[in-house]
Amino acid sequence: MAQILPFKAIRPSKEEAAIIAALPYDVYSRKEAYEKVKEQPGSFLAIDRPETQFSESVDMYSDAVYAKAAEMLNDWKAKGRFIQDAKPFYYVYELSMDGRAQTGIVACASIDDYVNGVIKKHENTRAEKELDRIRHVDTCDAQTGPIFLAYRANPTLTTIVEKVKTRRPVYDFVAEDGISHRCWVIDDMTTKALIATTFDKMDSIYIADGHHRAASAVKVGLKRREENSGYTGREDFNYFLSVLFPDDELKIYDYNRVVKDLNGHSAEELFDGIDKVAKVVKTADAPIRPENKGQWSLLLDGKWYLYQFKDEVLTDDPVEGLDVSLLQNLVLEPLLGIKDPKTDDRIDFVGGIRGLEELERRCTVDCKVAFAMYPTSIKELFDVADAGLLMPPKSTWFEPKLRSGLFIHDIKN
Repeated sequence: MAQILPFKAIRPSKEEAAIIAALPYDVYSRKEAYEKVKEQPGSFLAIDRPETQFSESVDMYSDAVYAKAAEMLNDWKAKGRFIQDAKPFYYVYELSMDGRAQTGIVACASIDDYVNGVIKKHENTRAEKELDRIRHVDTCDAQTGPIFLAYRANPTLTTIVEKVKTRRPVYDFVAEDGISHRCWVIDDMTTKALIATTFDKMDSIYIADGHHRAASAVKVGLKRREENSGYTGREDFNYFLSVLFPDDELKIYDYNRVVKDLNGHSAEELFDGIDKVAKVVKTADAPIRPENKGQWSLLLDGKWYLYQFKDEVLTDDPVEGLDVSLLQNLVLEPLLGIKDPKTDDRIDFVGGIRGLEELERRCTVDCKVAFAMYPTSIKELFDVADAGLLMPPKSTWFEPKLRSGLFIHDIKN
């Protein structure tokens, strides 16, 4: 039973939406964030990354930096850049990219559902990354970055969303990266009740992207429960900002690997080792993209090789059977010495949105060998989460990214 509720969103005025909407805070390095905010000071990134309002000599995790984020949020509200709805609503958020649209319901999910496992995760979080967003949420009294959740497609919700999308959107703009964003408000009482009861019948919701934001929002809520002995469970801090998408509209891109050296091996020795666990399907001078699960491509010395894992190394285990796990366990660790891809600086990860050409570029700049993966599927993600297990690092890359600043959840009450 998933508790997915409407809320009183703080959101941009219609005139400001395209300017305010920003990519998630964690897609930028500190230097990139400074450059982006300098280019567009009205972007929500200025609040999401408030260190950009200080010189680079200032500790980005200082109290003054988080206080600045809260100050700017309140200032933008006072200036009318943001409005707050007087009643709790659900919202519909459509993102279109490369001719493909995905449409989610913007709502608040329960921290209790996260704690008790109704909302399922597939990835570990790091305490130091959580701490930054914990302080940001706590100081701003607001959740500013939505969590990307997924659910098994439901005909009732599909019908509701399709009907809502026949109306005029409250926001309709194309961002500088070419991604179209459209949003609608669901204010009809009957429709709101139907959405709530439909989600209430679901026994599982899945975090697709935003594990650190989710964990941080939950920890702030639990902290405020401890600080407020009279809490009722209905306070806003008991819920976290989410956008929920049906699984049949989502696309996971490949998450590829590049390695800086061959771990002392010659190319022939590497190929001999790979031949024990995989067979060559074809070779080419141009990029080869894997077409099926179990396939992956290797780029070495300007030549591409398409491999297929041998049947005898495959497994039905939801984690060990992932292509990224097979590559790690059968190639990267035993042959290239990458024991912990989270900490080894000899390996780097390249999101599939950047194309196989980026792998070629990296192999001429700072890397020796590249591996192009077949994308992890939504079903595989659900299977891992349902088993209570965790995926290896960098298993999934979702596009398009949800924008921050379009919907904000006030947690003061």
